[in-house]
Amino acid sequence: MASWFILITLFLITSTLIGWYLYYIYFNYNGFLYVRYAKLEHTLAKLLRLKYKPQSAKDYLKSLLVTNGIAALICYVILRTQHGLWLNPNHIDNMSPDLAFNTVISFITNTNLQHYAGEANLSYFSQMTVITFLMFLSAASGFCIALAFIRRMIGNQDAIGSFNSDLIKFITLVLLPLSCIINLLLMHNGVIQTFSKNIQFETIDHKIQALAFGPVASLESIKHLGTNGGGFFGANSSMPFENPTLMTNMLEMMSMMMIPGAVFVLFGIVLFKKHLPSKKQAFYFIGLLLAIFTLFFIVHVSAEHMGNPHIPGANMEGKETRFGITQSALFTSVTTSFTTGTVDAMHDSLTALGGMVPLILMMINAVFGGSGVGFLNFMTYVLLTLFIAGLMIGRTPQLFGKRMESKEMTLVSIILIIHPLIVLVFSSIALSFPDAMAAITNPSEHGISQILYEYTSASANNGSGFEGLKDNTTFWNITTGLAMFLGRYPAMILQLFIASLLVRKPLQNTANEMAIDTPIFNVLLVVIILTISALTFLPGLVLGPIGEYLTS
Repeated sequence: MASWFILITLFLITSTLIGWYLYYIYFNYNGFLYVRYAKLEHTLAKLLRLKYKPQSAKDYLKSLLVTNGIAALICYVILRTQHGLWLNPNHIDNMSPDLAFNTVISFITNTNLQHYAGEANLSYFSQMTVITFLMFLSAASGFCIALAFIRRMIGNQDAIGSFNSDLIKFITLVLLPLSCIINLLLMHNGVIQTFSKNIQFETIDHKIQALAFGPVASLESIKHLGTNGGGFFGANSSMPFENPTLMTNMLEMMSMMMIPGAVFVLFGIVLFKKHLPSKKQAFYFIGLLLAIFTLFFIVHVSAEHMGNPHIPGANMEGKETRFGITQSALFTSVTTSFTTGTVDAMHDSLTALGGMVPLILMMINAVFGGSGVGFLNFMTYVLLTLFIAGLMIGRTPQLFGKRMESKEMTLVSIILIIHPLIVLVFSSIALSFPDAMAAITNPSEHGISQILYEYTSASANNGSGFEGLKDNTTFWNITTGLAMFLGRYPAMILQLFIASLLVRKPLQNTANEMAIDTPIFNVLLVVIILTISALTFLPGLVLGPIGEYLTS
């Protein structure tokens, strides 16, 4: 538990500092950072003949989709032609159409699900211009939608800023500086950064072995900071070149947690500065999410230490001996809570209950979550809880003086249905096709868990996998690609649309508004989150990990 305590302490410190920094560059209009950057941006825009003007929600979303769409198309072309491009000393061949489609969708949606091994299927040029670039773009895109949502919730104007301006500011003033710092720390602790080609040598049994190299540290830093998760190597963070020591293991976990936590801190700061009700809300939100995270971590680490009842001792299968069970369990809980998808242990080797914990965290998809989108998913539950609580006591639900009515709650219901619908429908389809079933490498309930985990990870934009699944086939590449796309954009669009509906409503008297910064409301919020997740996913869990536990 010492590792947990150190990690949580560092998380609270760094997320608070970054939260204040985000406030100063986005909301403190008379502050030093905001004014200086605005002058620089104006000068560059004038030189490049660009126009940054405040956008409505419709135009903001249009800019997001156009930017992401153009980037995805360019990156797809690079993957399909990488063999003839630069920085390919290992002569990596072009990606197949279906694998290139899956990879581009995976990284543009901040999912980073990998059906390929990076050292064998990507050139150095592709690793940098496709994978690393999309890691910056997707993380910044998610944050921008959360930023627009916050502006909507506290404002009374239709314009919410410029997407391109917000995107560039977040990349240049937040992601790039932090990535450089983390990059240097990783290199100092042994993570490699080189353009040297792979070294081939003969083993003692006279076989040829390749020792893979590449620009790893630069990808590794944004991989975690942007809650991405796709590794340079197929083994991800269990590979010593990506994650060599306990120090880098802790650094990578902290990197995943900083920005999602900072978004909640930013929300609390904005509420406080605007003199709105619920000024203490950020403390309650972060506290209850840390409580949920800690609860699931305890269950997970306990299950792995108990191991299989038929095999004496703890479950060390699939664990890195450098890290051990506790560090691996903590890493697994972090990566599925903050929807990063990176792994330092083989999830397919987890015990039944141990494997169920990351699965449930991705099914909830709101325990901090990824960069920006985790905050949006959590706020969707907040709106639902506020509506239900208001009906229970006979009070009209409203938030910050904006009344919530049938249109808003209809959209909230649709958003909450999207994730389970994707997971359960695609899992059912996979279980109906013999070609898809051929990918399963474990029998019975564990095989069902492999399928359920794959689509849950894809829909939650997480990207981790049980990895026992043979998923690099046309069926799995196409279906998981669709699951990633549908799990990302429809929810983001509807969440911003809800805030747009609220902002156009006249302000109501907040004297009788239900307070959401109280213990009672937040306990009800946790109950609703867990109840909805249990009701929607319990049948799948019974067929998968629960069934495996009961029959083991």
